[in-house]
Amino acid sequence: MQVLYEDNHIIAVSKTCHEIVQGDKTGDTPLSEIVKAYIKEKYQKPGEVFLGVTHRLDRPTTGVVLFARTSKALTRLNAMFQSHELIRKTYWAIVEKAENGKVKGENDEAIRLENYLWRNEKQNKSFVVKAGTKDAKRAVLSYRAIAQSDRYTLLEVNLETGRHHQIRCQLAALGLPIKGDLKYGAKRSNPDGGISLHARKIEFVHPVSKLPISITAPVPDDALWQALEQQINV
Repeated sequence: MQVLYEDNHIIAVSKTCHEIVQGDKTGDTPLSEIVKAYIKEKYQKPGEVFLGVTHRLDRPTTGVVLFARTSKALTRLNAMFQSHELIRKTYWAIVEKAENGKVKGENDEAIRLENYLWRNEKQNKSFVVKAGTKDAKRAVLSYRAIAQSDRYTLLEVNLETGRHHQIRCQLAALGLPIKGDLKYGAKRSNPDGGISLHARKIEFVHPVSKLPISITAPVPDDALWQALEQQINV
């Protein structure tokens, strides 16, 4: 586990594609319990350690996850995530290029997507549907292309809403499935079993100190990820 930031009220760690944020039916040890064990050992805390889950990432997704270490921080962070105020999440996604080899959003052009998504609980999958469809929810994001390879494009994505599989579903509906995401149309899986969607950065106002905080997660240890990141850093 890689700790990206910690203080008395919050802790942020870098999630791998093999970890789950909270416990589920698989019975695998969740990241929340791993972080609790880290805090207990580091600070020699007796008894149960408090740790609040403020948001989640899909299991195959990597990147920064923010937890609350106090109930005060948890309450305030939950309100911030629900209102989408004072908090900004930036994702990086490697997508398969369209048939014409081009992706809207190149040349620093920002593209805004607005769709309505409907979730199929049995399939654990979301679909783009018409506005007014029963149980459909409005989903909004913006993206821009920031790096290229022969076969793939790296997109920077900013969410305005937080829906089930939102980035995966909306990009796939454009004909731009995320690399490795078989559920949403990718041609093949990734060797590590994950998908090339990375929660790159989270920026927010600290729930207690009120200071601006920015936390960035390093890209996965993968040749394509690192080559695309290198283009940005040149």
